[in-house]
Amino acid sequence: MRPAPLALLLALVFAAVLACAPAAAQGVAATPGGGGQPAYYQADTVDYDRERGVVTLTGKVEFWQGERVLMADKVTYNRTTGVAAAIGNVVLLEPDGQTVFAEYAELTQGMKDGVMAGLRALLAEGGRLAANGVRRTDGRVNELSRAVYSTCDLCPADPSRAPLWQLRAREAIQDKDNKRIEYRDAVLDFWGIPVAYTPFLAHPDPTEKRASGLLVPGFGYSRHLGMFLSVPYFWAIDESSDATITPMLATRNGPALDLEYRRRFNNGRITIDSSIARYEDSARRTRAAGHIFASGLFAIDDTWRWGFDLNRASSLRYMRDFRVQNWRPVLASTIYLEGFGQGSYTRLDARTYQGLASTVIARRLPMIAPYYQYSFAGEPDRLGGRVGLDFDMLNILRTEGTTTRRARLSLGWERPEIDRLGGLWNLMLRMDSAAYAANQFDQLPNYGALRRTNASHGMPTVAINWRFPLLRDAGDWGAQVVEPVVQLMAGPRSATYLRGRTRIPNEDSLDLEFSDANLFSLNRFPGVDRLEGGMRAAGALRGAWTLRSGAKLEGLVGQSWRVQRDNAFPARSGLRDTASDVVSRATLQPNAWLDFTSRQRWDRRTWQPRFVDALGTVGNDRLRLSGGYVYTTTNPFLLYESAASFDAPTKPRHEATANLSTRVTEAWRVGAFARRDIRTGKGVTDGLRLTYEDECFIFDASFSRRHTSVNGDRGASIVLFQLTFKTVGQFGFNAM
Repeated sequence: MRPAPLALLLALVFAAVLACAPAAAQGVAATPGGGGQPAYYQADTVDYDRERGVVTLTGKVEFWQGERVLMADKVTYNRTTGVAAAIGNVVLLEPDGQTVFAEYAELTQGMKDGVMAGLRALLAEGGRLAANGVRRTDGRVNELSRAVYSTCDLCPADPSRAPLWQLRAREAIQDKDNKRIEYRDAVLDFWGIPVAYTPFLAHPDPTEKRASGLLVPGFGYSRHLGMFLSVPYFWAIDESSDATITPMLATRNGPALDLEYRRRFNNGRITIDSSIARYEDSARRTRAAGHIFASGLFAIDDTWRWGFDLNRASSLRYMRDFRVQNWRPVLASTIYLEGFGQGSYTRLDARTYQGLASTVIARRLPMIAPYYQYSFAGEPDRLGGRVGLDFDMLNILRTEGTTTRRARLSLGWERPEIDRLGGLWNLMLRMDSAAYAANQFDQLPNYGALRRTNASHGMPTVAINWRFPLLRDAGDWGAQVVEPVVQLMAGPRSATYLRGRTRIPNEDSLDLEFSDANLFSLNRFPGVDRLEGGMRAAGALRGAWTLRSGAKLEGLVGQSWRVQRDNAFPARSGLRDTASDVVSRATLQPNAWLDFTSRQRWDRRTWQPRFVDALGTVGNDRLRLSGGYVYTTTNPFLLYESAASFDAPTKPRHEATANLSTRVTEAWRVGAFARRDIRTGKGVTDGLRLTYEDECFIFDASFSRRHTSVNGDRGASIVLFQLTFKTVGQFGFNAM
């Protein structure tokens, strides 16, 4: 058998079939009327009239000139005038990525100029623009008649239905150079129903993230301002800086002017939030008032940088009345220089504080100038240990109260080890020392017996920590761990820190809370102005059970002991006696929708709780409920108000919080929160929030009530709602 002639015959037949099949026509037509650019085309069929110089393309036409591509069912191109007329499923692809659909288009000058009918355009960020007719100029300005704009998706079941919202205008201009869309005689429709009219409206093109112009005005009501109206203006100064200028008019106060400024540099950034207003204070005196919150951060080189935070205001009442964001009763201002090295960090700063609340006595607030810190962590040495060093110099000034100068040095060495049985050992050597010079030592927060003092103290400590984790593999039940932890510490007895007898100032060890978090700390005081010494020990038993599903149950219980009492600790701290209070921690995470953590401290004699901090969350994204509970018998901030307050009883803090969030649908969310003082039986704050968000629109409404008094205001209520039309702007109202 000879197959070669048969194969050759089949190949010839196949080639003949391909030769008879229709092929798309392609061509190039240079034209003097086309802006000097050649026009390329591809179509199913081509008809060329040589006498008139007209090329007619039909069937899946692709016609491109320069950076623009025109597609249609039929395109007629005049090579003499450079006019391309397209009809039927017209699509124009712009160089910026914008896609334009039309029923008919007549374009020239490289498709930059012309007119279009029945336009529909897809813009960035889901923007959709439609118009009855369009006049194009140089590919940069589109003049639209009977224009409609929206970012909402059409209903898949009935595309003819009106979207959630849309802007309709008699005329509109799309300025691509300035990336701006302007409307004349604009109407806002909701579900096809007109709800608002404005003779002029403008917003940035969706491709523009920053564009100068008026933002949507805001209005509201406040019992301190009355009815108020604000009209913000956003100024895009250049690519690296912008400002938002917001004048505000009110019926009971003001006027006011708010300025927000942002700028980025090659080596840093700066932000400023400030305001000035004509303000009538509580004494009905009219004067100028304002605030400034500013921050900056600048890199000097790869190692050094400097920055600042400036926060000042006329009064707390002014910030509350004029709705200044993040207002606080005490404002801190800082300037600093910091450096980062291999295992080291250093910082030099100065700080001042401004007290605004009536409960804060301004002359008692400190000014820290300067404050220098240096920290170093070395590499492992030949013995397997690591050296650490901390040094600082501090100068604290007060108009009323102790003025303190301090130099502190802490040296440490730490070496871990694992024995043959799997026990984890850690040997720690540490030396803490500080030298002081203080004036007004007989005033707060020290209330010493002397007016002036020069003193120093030091504390060498050696400690060894041992942990022995016992692991059991329970197969399908996961893994279980039981871990005893023991720590032994030795050092000389600490100095006498009793009031009236000590000469050591206290600036950084005022706030103390004993829990499992600092059970094994070498110094349970938070700073070095009070040093814990003597022979002492701490022990705990930790257990954990982790299932293969990821569920986890963990608990810890521990206590510390000392040879002698230490009266440097507050009476109800749980650390004064030879045996401390018992601390514990429990964590429960059985699945992805339940998480519970609690820390406790128990009186070792009565087993009454002295401290409880619990937080739990249950639910998923559909429905989530979280609650918190705090109970403590001491308030450390009240221990230093007077000479007798250190041992005086304080009112316990006893509070509960609850938060609820639920996703009703993919778009709707509801949330509520509450905080209550259980000791007094009164609410602290509560509120409700409702949010709707889809691809084109956000509705956010909230109500909150503060029941406690701030600066004697007897609480406050805030009602807020805000409408966000994506790519267009925001509109809101609030009442206080």
